[in-house]
Parts: sequence; C-alpha cells; structure tokens
Amino acid sequence: MLIQAPHTSTPSPTYLIHHPIFPRSASLNVSRANGVMNTWSSRRELSRRMVVSASEDRSSSLNSERKRKVVEHICLLKTKENLTDEEEKVMLDYLYTTQYQMRGIVAISLGRISEENLENYTHAVYMRFQIKEDLAKFYENSFYSGVLKKHVMPYCHGLINVDYEAEVEDDILPIFRKGEDFNYGVEFVLLISFVDNAFGGPVQHALASLARLTYGFPSLIVQSTQGLNFNLGNKEYTHGVVIRFRSHEAFEIFVGSSEYKEMWRSKFQPITQKTLSIHFSVDPVGTEIM
Repeated sequence: MLIQAPHTSTPSPTYLIHHPIFPRSASLNVSRANGVMNTWSSRRELSRRMVVSASEDRSSSLNSERKRKVVEHICLLKTKENLTDEEEKVMLDYLYTTQYQMRGIVAISLGRISEENLENYTHAVYMRFQIKEDLAKFYENSFYSGVLKKHVMPYCHGLINVDYEAEVEDDILPIFRKGEDFNYGVEFVLLISFVDNAFGGPVQHALASLARLTYGFPSLIVQSTQGLNFNLGNKEYTHGVVIRFRSHEAFEIFVGSSEYKEMWRSKFQPITQKTLSIHFSVDPVGTEIM
C-alpha cells in the first residue's frame, strides 16, 4: 500500500552544495545539550563506553521497529569546467522541479559536490521513490528526458546512476524526509564495488556493521540507507549508501572517528575493489520555481 504525502504548499528549491573521507581521528564521544552539539575533551575510555552504550541501547530498536521499503536513486554529474553560475542555477532548477511535474518522487536533494574526488564528479542528485515501478516510469518519462536533453547534458560530459532498494522507519516523516531534521545538514553518498568472492557473509557483515554504527548515533545522523545496486546500466558499483548528517560538524566527527575508521579498515577494506564518496551541504536556497 502506498502512502500519500501530507498536503503542503509547494516548497522552495533546496540546493545542496558537496574514497571514504577520513579527517583527523577523533572518537564518537558526542552529546547534545540544549540542542547544541558538544564534543567532550576526553578521547579515551569515556568515548569507548559511549560508543558501546549507544549501540547497545538502540540495537533492539534497530531490529524491532516497523520498516517500509523505499527505492533510492543517485545520479552524479560531471559538468564542463566553464559552467557559469547562471547555467548551474538553470540546470539545478529544472532537476529540482521535476518532482512537481511527475508523480512518484517522494524526496529530493541536489547540488554541487563540495570537495574534489578522483572521478571528477561535480554535482549530485538524490531522489527517493516508494516502489521500483515508480523509478522505472521516471526513467521513461518524456518530461525528465527533455530536462536531461535541454538543460543538463549541454552542460555535462558524463553521469552515473545508482539505484537500490532500502528500508526506513515506517512513518510519514522518515519516508518523505520531511520535518525540521531534514531541512539542513550534510548528505553523504558512498558508492562501493565489492570483490566477487565477498558476496554473501563478508558483504552482509560489513554493511550490518555500518548500519549499527550509523543507527547508534541519532545525535549525529538523521537517517541512513544502503542497498544493492540494481541499475543495469551501471556495473561499476555494486552497492550504494546515503547518510543524512545533522550538520557539517556531525559529518566530520563521524567520518573522522576512530570507530568509523576501524570499521572500514577491518570490515570493508579487505573486500572492496573500488569506492567513491561525496558529500554536500543541505541548505534551502532560492524562492523561484520554474
């Protein structure tokens, strides 16, 4: 059964300006007091206890709460070097407003990738659909094809699509990514290619470790999804991950933590042949809809 989104007026465009990223090492020793993120000065035993406690406190909820399947769509673009600000705005405007011109898109974020990456992708588009059939109709939609032809590809020399099915909490706000928690933050996209002989136990264990770690820190992370790429046009990556962080500070704390680095070193690094990670800020910008 499909869920209807709560009725709201048409929002303004939200533009999101953004190897796993490993800043300086720190422990996931974070608290939220009066709505402000604070980092403790102690980086040893206290942080270790907090990590264990947070994960254990929410482990039962991770398995017992009601879930609903969703379909995640990631598109990374390589724009031309001489792209002007006006051309970029037009391209992002048209991509963002596709959600108002066709059915099926329940959430969207897009914008400029904030740091250089080895593959030279410059912009990212993230969309969520309720079912695979909606995504298939999206790809075939003449309006979307026209947007790509007239307002995207003239400015780009390459793109890649990754699609995967995931599970989120079975509630309106998490499904549609609505509410105050989703208004701001950082979108982190991680694409992974696992080695062939790792499929099964090793891959499942690695992804489960990442899910437990992300779920254990609601003070840093709003939502995290992951899944097997089923896009037949892209054999480059086998899996996708999307994590919404509450702030850039939260993002840096998490990816720079010793817990994340150790998990990656022990669970992912031995079984991955290629990875690509990008991130971008989520900040509502602009008041005009095309």
